[in-house]
Amino acid sequence: MRLKDKVAIVTGASSDIGKGIAKRFADEGSKVILIARNLEKLEETRKEIGNEDSTVSMTCDLTDESQTLQVVNQIMDTYGKIDILVNNAGAINDPIHFHEMKDSEIKKLIDVNLLGVFNMTKSVLAKMSDVRSGAIVNIGSISSERAIPRVHLAVYSSTKAAIPMFTKSIAVEYARRNIRCNCINPGIINSGSIKPYLDDPQARKVLEERLPLARVGEPEDVANAVLYLASDEASWVTGAILNVDGGKTASEG
Repeated sequence: MRLKDKVAIVTGASSDIGKGIAKRFADEGSKVILIARNLEKLEETRKEIGNEDSTVSMTCDLTDESQTLQVVNQIMDTYGKIDILVNNAGAINDPIHFHEMKDSEIKKLIDVNLLGVFNMTKSVLAKMSDVRSGAIVNIGSISSERAIPRVHLAVYSSTKAAIPMFTKSIAVEYARRNIRCNCINPGIINSGSIKPYLDDPQARKVLEERLPLARVGEPEDVANAVLYLASDEASWVTGAILNVDGGKTASEG
């Protein structure tokens, strides 16, 4: 087992990708703390994962630093360590022209996609630094690299574009403390708001024809990449940005 006896935090764990990561980690021997705002959804996720002895649900508003500190301290009190953090939680808006966005919508994206990552990372780094060991994997998006015609996601893309630079900065700053930080940029994944769209065979076919590997990604594809970066197999990998996108960015820049 590649994560035997490790203690891992997965934020946004009730999402499709978060669930996939948590399941993969649990299958590989890790104790996984599932974090999201809704406890009911977290408990449903635990049942779907099926390895309930290896998972624990904890609610937290990641935009509130005091809550992230409290959760991290609870985990430390219970397990004595935190080996892995996966910053998966995120928010996306319905495509809309930037000038038509409400200030509240803009603030939500910034708070969740940036402040939430900052708060949890900051809280966990304090504990990892004490033992000079740890692995952090941030979940970004290929939207951080390219704007999609007719899909108006200026604020979302901007918040996701900050994640790779944050990843590199943390990787370099904490390298001498043996703490690694890497980033996964998923492409079109069969998850979240895109799932209903993919239920239409014609719509799915259009998307698949635009991907070099000719298929839409699954949450498991992201989970497998996260597992590698979180494991000791990637002990000499830090500051890396890995696109898990079926070749999309390689083919279209």
